[in-house]
Amino acid sequence: MLASVDLPDDFRVLNRQFRELVQTLLDDVDLHPGRVEVTATRSGNFRSFDSGKFYLVESGTITARYRERSVFLLEEGDLLLPDIAGLGDPDAAVYYGSEAGASLQSYPALEFMRQVFSRSSTTKLWTRLLVTYSGMMVRLAAANSNTDVVTTPGFEVYEADDIIIRQGERAEYVYHMTSGVADVLVDGVLVGRIGSGEIFGAMAALTHSDRSATVRARSSCSVVKVPTNQFSDLIRSNPATIHALLSDMANSIASLNEQLVRLQASGENV
Repeated sequence: MLASVDLPDDFRVLNRQFRELVQTLLDDVDLHPGRVEVTATRSGNFRSFDSGKFYLVESGTITARYRERSVFLLEEGDLLLPDIAGLGDPDAAVYYGSEAGASLQSYPALEFMRQVFSRSSTTKLWTRLLVTYSGMMVRLAAANSNTDVVTTPGFEVYEADDIIIRQGERAEYVYHMTSGVADVLVDGVLVGRIGSGEIFGAMAALTHSDRSATVRARSSCSVVKVPTNQFSDLIRSNPATIHALLSDMANSIASLNEQLVRLQASGENV
């Protein structure tokens, strides 16, 4: 990955580690890639772009653009994971093009992820890959940030069985659990758990959507609340918040997919 700003040496170390993890993962996944030739594309997505696929840059470079700004370049050995947050809103989408063309290998995302979560070894590789990627994004954000933003977080204590977030409501806050444990429920079904040190409620704030789940205190919970209108400023100015957020999301995704694979396996054995 390349950027238009000077980045520290530790970014290059993580970048090298990320590519090694990508290659190891691709070696472990039994999929034959397709091939996509990208011509120069200075606006929108490159021709034949498919948000349902992952891409490996074989040669050339791919530019990631957000709100008409080039954010970074993907080069040989980099993995392109299409952005999904902006699919419903063109103004919030990340677009991928190329200044001079590129050759890509393509993999069907659903089959790729099914194989990733079919074995614990590949699941661990995938989680390490996401956490490494989040570390790179932290440093990229820090290099692009030159201002400090002051936020006004609140603090609240919830007792056992209190509702912290209710499914379907508008997002007013992003939360940080300083102590306690809470359950995550979708349509009344337990799907996860939140513990001390985790950030939650950020997805609805970032995508400007309604809450997709209910969070109910399992024990007494101490929670820091950041207003959603300040959260975007906070993550721009505080890379550590981005790292914690992406790490929590990566771990949550890995946990949920492992549960899904176990459920599918038990269903097949019935």
